[in-house]
Amino acid sequence: MKEKTKKTRSYGEGLEKGQNILIIGAGLCGSLLALRLGQRGYNVSVYEMRPDLRKVDISGGRSINLAFSDRGNKAIKLVGLEDKVKALCIPMNGRMIHDKNGNTFQSNYSGRDYEYINSISRSELNALLLDEAEKHENVNIFFNKKCKSVDFENKTVLFSDNQTKKEFIKKADVIIATDGAGSTMRKSYYLGKKFLFSFSQAYLTHGYKELSILPKPNGDYKTHKNALHIWPRGNFMLIALPNLDGSFTVTLFLSYTDGLYNFDNLRTEDSVMEFFAKEFPDALELMPNLLQDFFENPTAPLGTIKCSPWHYKGNTLLMGDAAHAIVPFYGQGMNASFEDVVEFDSVLNQNSENWEAIFKTYENRRKKDTDAIADLAIDNFHEMKGHVNNAIFQEKRKLEMALEKEFPNDYSSKYSLVTFNENIGYREAMLRGRAQDKAILNMLSDKRIDLKNDSKNILYKVKTETEAILKDDRIAGLK
Repeated sequence: MKEKTKKTRSYGEGLEKGQNILIIGAGLCGSLLALRLGQRGYNVSVYEMRPDLRKVDISGGRSINLAFSDRGNKAIKLVGLEDKVKALCIPMNGRMIHDKNGNTFQSNYSGRDYEYINSISRSELNALLLDEAEKHENVNIFFNKKCKSVDFENKTVLFSDNQTKKEFIKKADVIIATDGAGSTMRKSYYLGKKFLFSFSQAYLTHGYKELSILPKPNGDYKTHKNALHIWPRGNFMLIALPNLDGSFTVTLFLSYTDGLYNFDNLRTEDSVMEFFAKEFPDALELMPNLLQDFFENPTAPLGTIKCSPWHYKGNTLLMGDAAHAIVPFYGQGMNASFEDVVEFDSVLNQNSENWEAIFKTYENRRKKDTDAIADLAIDNFHEMKGHVNNAIFQEKRKLEMALEKEFPNDYSSKYSLVTFNENIGYREAMLRGRAQDKAILNMLSDKRIDLKNDSKNILYKVKTETEAILKDDRIAGLK
């Protein structure tokens, strides 16, 4: 049993100290939230449907590693774990683009050398957060406890024990659901019909399947370690992220039904080998285990969930993917959920007198940003699978890299605004980033700027055109 630290004083002066908070779900968001609330002195009980991932492999075809960047790190700094998390990270400085002939080129994420994203193991990060949360005597985590329904009016949760099959009810002062895209509490909101609850779920026509590139016999990496590898093919793509053990987690994003090759018709070993030999020959050379992975691992859907309100009075709150699940193409799913905890924590610092005021303030501040990153993630899906091979896109990226390198304090691309500028919200990053993209692409198309031009003059033109577009957007009500 790990030594637990004594309960610390709660900073929420307007709220009764030692209140009981029940968290549904001990994934990344739930475990981080439990740790932070434990640090603040609340009595926290976390109930998780799955077994303890520190004792049992529960990946089940889910993404094994994730992109971790500045917004997520802001939350890790908040709970004092920056050094421990850094030890789990592999820096990725940019995208390594692979064409059909096996040629590669790297497109860095930023012109500033100190800006990069990281590949991190989902399970190792989750395990660390669980370990740290359990060090607090006021935090208790229970596994194999499936949430069946939430009575959000009476603040009770019906659970079923996966091992004994017995059902039981738990009551708390506050219930926070971090139980992911398939949230039971969100379902209870919808089915309860006690208040006006809006909900949307939109799937892409594409699904994804996890594959792998195993390490060399000596444990080394078979291809460049410090990059996110992409094989863009227009309507589908393959990506690969490095793991600490020398392997890569590979993900195939492909339509379920459209195109010459799709998940519905890749049913035989011959068809899978033909597909990879034709579209990803250099990847195939690194994947002797392809067929085993392809037919053993599930194909999973890609969807976006938006809903409102996230809270019911001061009783319950949705957070993380339970409130705003997004597709993975901006590498911001975990980072956005971690940023939820930072935003929630900052609202707690305002010492509101009741939970309803806290929940309302949090949602008012946060929802516009989670809606924005959901839209940006879909935009980036189309960019990654096709636009990265487009000549004008490549010219735009070269231009932006040059501007970021020469004027590090005066220019940031849309990607940099979203990924590395954690002190501005996703919505502000989206509006400014889209305006910059439009300005640069318009001027490149009209030959009004050229990479050979004076860089100061280019920066002036980009900024002037961007501000004009933003002004038009504000007039149109996009602010």
